[in-house]
Amino acid sequence: MDPLSRLRSAIGAPDAAAAAAARRHLDALTKPPGSLGRLEELGVLLAAITGRCPPRILHPVIFVLAADHGVAAEGVSAYPQVVTGQMVESLLRGGAAVNALAREAGARVVVADLGVASPLPEHPGLVRRPVARGTANMAHGPAMSRAEATRALLTGAELVDEEVGRGLDLIGTGEMGIANTTAAAAVVAALTGVDPDRVTGPGTGLDAEGRRRKAAVVARALAVNAPDPADPLDVLAKVGGFEIAGLVGVILAGAARRVPVVVDGFIAGAAALLAVRLAPPAREHLIASHRSGEPGHGLVLDALGLTPYLDLGLRLGEGTGAALAMLLARAATRVMAEMATFKSAGVSGPVGPPAP
Repeated sequence: MDPLSRLRSAIGAPDAAAAAAARRHLDALTKPPGSLGRLEELGVLLAAITGRCPPRILHPVIFVLAADHGVAAEGVSAYPQVVTGQMVESLLRGGAAVNALAREAGARVVVADLGVASPLPEHPGLVRRPVARGTANMAHGPAMSRAEATRALLTGAELVDEEVGRGLDLIGTGEMGIANTTAAAAVVAALTGVDPDRVTGPGTGLDAEGRRRKAAVVARALAVNAPDPADPLDVLAKVGGFEIAGLVGVILAGAARRVPVVVDGFIAGAAALLAVRLAPPAREHLIASHRSGEPGHGLVLDALGLTPYLDLGLRLGEGTGAALAMLLARAATRVMAEMATFKSAGVSGPVGPPAP
């Protein structure tokens, strides 16, 4: 069996017994049943994925994968391609938005180069795993070969395996790459059959004319490459990106290792949709962090059947939404671990209906 097939076959179902135990435990706490709303839902989900009741979060990690896209040459971004490398340097210095939010969430940020076009400085915090120095221009042909897509995917899985050895127990998905909302739009349009104009948003801040030009580029890439929606790896290779492929691997490996995966916004969502099309059981191991301001993200959430925990109008990427949702995940586990039960607190529980 090849490595990708092994990875897919390793993904099992959530632990129903742990989920039931989590529900019983939550109902025994000093509160009306269900009164903490979706925070309780999140606690049950964490228990089901990990097989632990109560679940715990001690070593969360946000994986920020970086790569460039040849389609940037089509003028689909408000920023030049060199910004990818510059932002990787900012991430390594701890100065990006996701760094600040990860510190608040108590999460480590792992920054990995899967295909940044510009040279990057030596830095002990940079994981160097480039597949190539950016993808080809998908408006004229495939973004990458099938072999490159598989290599990038398995690289993402390897990053998770390395962190599992360090105690990884919650995954956040992040990315960095100029023009990657264009690739994500093409991936989502290919997988869902939705018109590119509905999927394509402003990305880094395009005006209305720029967004229309970007949507036309997405439509051209789909027409030129004719990705097969029944073959997710074909879609990934023809119109995806190295960092998107790497996130597919991160998601699949997290699911295989029973580590909950917090999915960030539009680009990470496109990776999650690819992962679930490759291995449907992976869907039960996902936590949708937030609803992005990108119009295509709602289509992704609908296709995955996931309801996000936050709706703040975020559209930055990097893993920022995932970092915020990690705070909620920590809150859910703290409630389950630290709240008193009716019995332990000596508090009277709910009364039954009056006698007839």
